[in-house]
Amino acid sequence: MSDFANLPAPSPEQGLNRYLQEIRKFPMLEPEEEYMLAKRWVDHQDTEAAHKLVTSHLRLAAKIAMGYRGYGLPTAEVISEANVGLMQAVKRFDPEKGFRLATYAMWWIRASIQEYILRSWSLVKLGTTSAQKKLFFNLRKAKSKIGALEDGDLRPENVKQIAHDLNVTEDEVIAMNRRMSGGDASLNATIGSEGDSVTSWQDWLEDEGANQAEDYADRDELEIRRALLTEAMDVLNDREKDILTQRRLRDDPVTLEELSNRYEVSRERIRQIEVRAFEKLQQRMRSLAKEKGLGVPA
Repeated sequence: MSDFANLPAPSPEQGLNRYLQEIRKFPMLEPEEEYMLAKRWVDHQDTEAAHKLVTSHLRLAAKIAMGYRGYGLPTAEVISEANVGLMQAVKRFDPEKGFRLATYAMWWIRASIQEYILRSWSLVKLGTTSAQKKLFFNLRKAKSKIGALEDGDLRPENVKQIAHDLNVTEDEVIAMNRRMSGGDASLNATIGSEGDSVTSWQDWLEDEGANQAEDYADRDELEIRRALLTEAMDVLNDREKDILTQRRLRDDPVTLEELSNRYEVSRERIRQIEVRAFEKLQQRMRSLAKEKGLGVPA
C-alpha cells in the first residue's frame, strides 16, 4: 500500500474545485468487481487492485470530510486525513465478511478525521474526556436539530436542551459553543458555474449512477457500532467470545490451527463455532439497533 504517489491530492495551489472534478473521473465499482479487487489485494497484495479500491471511494472520503469543514481547519488537510483513513480501510478490508467497502471505510475515514481535528484543536491539551469529545463532534448537529443556527451565545432554553440531549453540563455546552463559534461552511455553497447552471460543492460529490446515501449517513456510526457490539457480545458464551474475538476482531487474526490446538477440537469445529457466533452476534446487534431506534447496519 505504499505506491500511491499518483493519487489525486487536494492542495491550496490546486484548488478544491479541480480536485473534486478529478476524483469524479474514477468510476464507482459494482459489488462483484469490488469483491474481486479486494480478493486480489488480500490474497496477492495486488497494489493495482488496492489503488482501484481507493480511487473509487475518494468521493466518499471527500463527502465525509466536507461534513467537518466547520472546525476551522484547512479543507485540503481534512480531505487528506480522510484519504489516509480510506487507505487504512482498504488495507484491512475483508470482502468475505459480507460488508461493502463503503460501509466499512466510513468508520476509518471518520476516525482519521476526528483524530486529526482533536490533535489540531487546543481542546485535546486540556485532557479531553469522552463526554467532551462527544459534545465536540455533536454540538453542530444538536444545534441544527433544534433550529439554534444563529451566531453568538445560545439562548438558555437551547443550552438546557442540548445539555440534556448530549448528557453534559450546561456550562460545558456554553464553553464549547463559544470555542466553536465562527459558522459552518455549507456543502451547497457556490463554487462556480457550468454554462448557465450554478455549481455547488455537493454537486461534485453526488453520484448519479449509484445510491449510497444510506451508507454515508451523517451520524456517529463508529461510536454506535462499538456500543452495540459491546452490548451484543453478552449473547455469546466464553468460548464463542474468545474464538470470534481472535478470528474477527483483531488486526492479526489467530489461525484455525492455533485455536483448534487450544480447544482440542478440529479446525472445522472452530470454523463452525466462529460462523455460528458471528451469526448470533449479527442477530443480536440488529435486534438492539431496532430496539434503540438506530438505523445502523449490523
